[in-house]
Amino acid sequence: MLNRRSVLATGALATLPFAAPLSALAQAKKNNITLALVLEPPGLDPTAGAASSIAEITLYNIYETLTKINPDGSVSPLLAESWEVSPDLKTYTFKLRRGVKFQNGEPFNAQSVKFSFDRAGSDKSTNKDKRTFAGLSTNVVDENTVVLINSEIDPDLLFLLGQATAIITEPKSAPTNVTKPVGTGPYKLDAWARGSSITLSAWPESRHVAKIKIQRAVFRFIPEPAAQVASLLAGDVDAFVRITPRSVAQFKANPRFQTVISGSRAKTILAMNNARKPLEDVRVRRAIAAAIDRKAIIQGAADGLGVPIGSYYVPGAFGYIDTTGVNPYDVEKAKKLLAEAGVKLPLELTMTLPPTPYARQGGEIIIAELAKIGIKVKTQNVEWAQWLSGTYGSKNYDLSIISHVEPFDLNNYTKPDYYWGYQSPKFNALYEKIKTAERPADRARLLGDAQRMLAEEVPGVYLYQPQWVTVANKNLRGLWKDMPVFVNDLSTMYWV
Repeated sequence: MLNRRSVLATGALATLPFAAPLSALAQAKKNNITLALVLEPPGLDPTAGAASSIAEITLYNIYETLTKINPDGSVSPLLAESWEVSPDLKTYTFKLRRGVKFQNGEPFNAQSVKFSFDRAGSDKSTNKDKRTFAGLSTNVVDENTVVLINSEIDPDLLFLLGQATAIITEPKSAPTNVTKPVGTGPYKLDAWARGSSITLSAWPESRHVAKIKIQRAVFRFIPEPAAQVASLLAGDVDAFVRITPRSVAQFKANPRFQTVISGSRAKTILAMNNARKPLEDVRVRRAIAAAIDRKAIIQGAADGLGVPIGSYYVPGAFGYIDTTGVNPYDVEKAKKLLAEAGVKLPLELTMTLPPTPYARQGGEIIIAELAKIGIKVKTQNVEWAQWLSGTYGSKNYDLSIISHVEPFDLNNYTKPDYYWGYQSPKFNALYEKIKTAERPADRARLLGDAQRMLAEEVPGVYLYQPQWVTVANKNLRGLWKDMPVFVNDLSTMYWV
């Protein structure tokens, strides 16, 4: 294994002395669940888009991967029964699980692994981790053995192979997985009511069938905070995953619910388009960073559920160092930096905001703070699909607020076509050293150097490490305590 890491109850029912026991008895017999999410996924193929909302529904439920990421960040076998890694850390030999089939009846084997990884790294691939897969050579030894040869050393490869971008795809289903997903997992798609819900049901031919307690799961999409609260209080949903934080207090005091506050490896940032003037000037980027009070953002956008960060790395991660002192909140310093850069005020910029509450609420605070140093920001609110296509895809933006949720994604800064527009041969060379460092102590030191470099060059303003909040019925079990990746693993859930 690898360690990397309408209101109910308070009114009429409150007057009935036997209401709670009867409710608990009924709940214990349930074999279905309704979960709520803020965002609806744009499709159901995680290899075709970058939205984490796709994995929230499909990963480990419909699709499976060679390895599985656990709540503590460790990696265990899933479609692979075992593996061996060569001394040079570039060759991985996987023994595959026998007797597994896809939901369309086709067999899972080494050929399907090769197809999946070759497709993910091909010229036509839209996989978010295309660059990683392009560096892999996948060789079939026999039906149940596959060898991956990596062109580079990647100490996090086994973790990556458990993420949604590494799902094993059945070749015939690949063109239609966006709307008709086919996997090897314990659940299959029953229905998708666009704009409302997605329903999964237990797949009776799954090898997991004896262990599955939840037979039917409905994922509802509720972006508006007041509606989120109402849905829980009314009993319309059993659990709200990553609910808007400002609703937490009232649920903590309500005995009908459990509140799970999860740690994360996410980074909430003010993304900046480094390829646009005047943001290509590091003095301007430093000025913007110095004008923003991280603590005010955490309080206003995350209701205090976050930890300030100074670079694209978070407390608890291997090699973390505190860089919040590199660009502290200092309005006067921000004004001087803009003057040094020769910026004519007022400087007008556009902030493109996705629909998530933390982005919309955080945007209001940042607009007010940047106004103090002469930067006038116009807001452009977009839906998630527009953000993915226009901001992330076409790089049509100045500023944006977004949480990057993957734990090992410093390599985004080495991608020449990434949406930040950041180009640094110096950082690229440093990251190569990080990947090839054999001693953990050396790797930790180099990771510290990378954090300092990003804090000084400010390709983005690093705001905070968010804490995720799930509110659920008190009788539901199997929710992940921590979330190294965005997953709602239905196979672990059950009612008591």
